[in-house]
Amino acid sequence: MDKITFKLKNGEDYIQLLMLLKIKQMAQTGGHAKIIIENGLVKVNGEIEFRKRKKLRKGDLVELDNSIIEIIT
Repeated sequence: MDKITFKLKNGEDYIQLLMLLKIKQMAQTGGHAKIIIENGLVKVNGEIEFRKRKKLRKGDLVELDNSIIEIIT
């Protein structure tokens, strides 16, 4: 399993799940990201996440396919 990190920008407390998938190119578009999330393919901290705008903060782990993204500051 690939482990990737995502660093929050200075002054940001969180990033929305939808945006993270687009930025890390795990989804081709916002619409594609919505479908991935709605189909229950994404886990946040080990739990399936259906909220597209879930706020991800430092220490959260996002799992999709064979990749894990860790949110860092």
